[in-house]
Amino acid sequence: MVTVRRWTGREARLLREALRMTLRDFASYLGVSDRAVSKWEAGAETYVPRSESQALLDTALARSSDDVRARFAAAFEDPADVPGATASDELILDSHKFIPAFIGADSAQAVMADHGPGSADSWLETTSLRVEHPDAGSCTLHIAGCGTALFHIVQERRPESLTELAVWRYRSYASDLPWAARTLCELLGNDLRRPPPEYVLSLYWLRSIPWADRELHTALRLLSTPSVLVDRGAPGGPTGLDESVEKTLLTSGFDHPDVVPFGVRGVSTGYAGWSGVAYAAQAPERALTIDELVSCEVTVQTLWCYSRHIQKLIEDGRDPAVPHRYGWRFLRAAYSRLTTARPQETAQHCLMREAIVKTSGLAERLREAQHALRETTV
Repeated sequence: MVTVRRWTGREARLLREALRMTLRDFASYLGVSDRAVSKWEAGAETYVPRSESQALLDTALARSSDDVRARFAAAFEDPADVPGATASDELILDSHKFIPAFIGADSAQAVMADHGPGSADSWLETTSLRVEHPDAGSCTLHIAGCGTALFHIVQERRPESLTELAVWRYRSYASDLPWAARTLCELLGNDLRRPPPEYVLSLYWLRSIPWADRELHTALRLLSTPSVLVDRGAPGGPTGLDESVEKTLLTSGFDHPDVVPFGVRGVSTGYAGWSGVAYAAQAPERALTIDELVSCEVTVQTLWCYSRHIQKLIEDGRDPAVPHRYGWRFLRAAYSRLTTARPQETAQHCLMREAIVKTSGLAERLREAQHALRETTV
């Protein structure tokens, strides 16, 4: 068993990854705040948690299963464990899928009561559950008090081409959406009136990349807008077009007016689009972490789903009745949090948040939903 003489942010991250926990889950497991864990990991080898936290980490490692300790030991002894994008002939990435569905505030509150509250300092009030997915390394279900359920599915992919990945993406959506609906029915009880999940958003965290410079930017734009590589209306499901299309675009360049960059030169390359986000960290010690990207998407997709529910009520000719605590003041606060920079927010995080919010169209949806709820409460 590996003995850690002094825990730094690096070892804390390795233990969290060995446990296969999100930053939020790991913080809850240790009994500390999300912010504390984020601070540890941001400091990497230069940040040393306090003695109380050192003891908590010692205990967490000691109580871990043999498999967890083995994964931790392998990463601990590997000097190349920093999770950045490395140059290679092979494309390796983690696919993060987000599938939101509206389940209603009563159902959400019932689940939260059964499984306990989420993070104490989370203004969004969410509870996270581990669920089994037939083809994923991990899957977390985030239940928010406003009445939304959000699946976060993580799968490693090693595609031969971007076209192959795009085809897999669309084909997997066709099975993931009904799977999500069935899982919610099992969790909440069958209710045919409950609207099924409508869409899937993908976030790609690149670990190994076969491109450089201009081709890398083009590849990430294509990851954010993959429809150009796929015939979605083909009989039998989506198929890839001739892969020469991909080669031509990588050589000549590809851009899209709705794709927004948020990388920092020399540190990272990142793009956000309506249907996807792609990110490669060339200098991982200075770039964003995957947990920062995931946390932003969990917030954005949760609020998008909630505002979509209000929009549907209006389009059906009904007044949008929602719990008072999740009324127009809640939406006003959400809008402010998503569109206003925080005092301690880094420039990279601000660029990422602005790009994701802009391409999702969430800001306008929040404003419209807020106005609709104000009208019904006047």
